[in-house]
Amino acid sequence: MKSKTLNKDVVVSVMKANNCIMDKLARGLKPFGLSIQQFNVLRILRGQQDNILNLNEITNRMIHKMSNTTRLVDKLIDKLLVKRVVCPENRRRVNISITDKGLNLLSQIDLVIQEFENEIIHSLSEEEKNTLLNLLIKIKS
Repeated sequence: MKSKTLNKDVVVSVMKANNCIMDKLARGLKPFGLSIQQFNVLRILRGQQDNILNLNEITNRMIHKMSNTTRLVDKLIDKLLVKRVVCPENRRRVNISITDKGLNLLSQIDLVIQEFENEIIHSLSEEEKNTLLNLLIKIKS
């Protein structure tokens, strides 16, 4: 296969795989009333343990960099999954942290996501998983 065609086939296959994964993930999150982006924000905040982040820090850590992080966070606040705290040192800075309700919801979702991840890569050996991970990291770099 010519390199130009092979390059195109690789990129298209990665994009199709991504769409497949995102579709399955969205279906898995639907019963919990969360979008993929909202789920991503909650995971980012949970990963901080007791540290709090501002909107820019959340945006920088997101899988999909978006300009509407404020809207995402507002929806999570409405659901009582995160809270907004004005920084005492800088009143213009707003910090975001996950609530106990948000942590509890993520605990429930963790089992669904684990099953989902297992389903997606069940046909790969450990060696293939490591190879794929290394190749994707290499593409991303």
